[in-house]
Amino acid sequence: MNFELTALGTFAFVSAMTPGPNNLMLMASGVNYGFRRSVPHMLGVLVGFVVMFVLVGVGLMQVFAVLPGSYRVLKGAGVIYLVFLAWKIATAVGPGKALEPGGKPLTFIQAALFQWVNPKAWIVAVTAVTVYAPSSKLPATLLVAAVFGVVTVPSVTVWTLLGRQFRHLLTDTVKLRVFNGVMAVLLVLSLVPALVPW
Repeated sequence: MNFELTALGTFAFVSAMTPGPNNLMLMASGVNYGFRRSVPHMLGVLVGFVVMFVLVGVGLMQVFAVLPGSYRVLKGAGVIYLVFLAWKIATAVGPGKALEPGGKPLTFIQAALFQWVNPKAWIVAVTAVTVYAPSSKLPATLLVAAVFGVVTVPSVTVWTLLGRQFRHLLTDTVKLRVFNGVMAVLLVLSLVPALVPW
């Protein structure tokens, strides 16, 4: 049991800390809106991710087994939505609008719902539940969700703080535009694992 918990913790930590749509968007939010205004986005990622794990573990895997096409549709919708978000990040700064308080980061609800169209979140959730809670029993599913919840806290914090640190370097519109363009490209590149054959 200790070995399995250690393996689960390691998998969760690596999955949560590596670049992906959530982390790249949090970093961009930290740059564009600062840490405090990004807190609802951070909490939405945390809560949405944990709820997703629980629901995948207690029933959605069976739905995918019965309707395999539904998983492909969900992944396809996620890819389209992430490309849209990448475009929104790339065009977030207009002339004279760098770091103005009028912009709006993702809300708690938007960030929580985003997990359902986030290809990396689906890949991680399905893998974690399949490997670490294959029985689909509630206690095992809750343990997986709890471990991911614990490691997601430092992950969302670190990536948003990293963005906030970059904010001090990106004090004009041109620099911020370049940063947002790079983040948009990285967000699109983070889709590569989702585009491998299903």
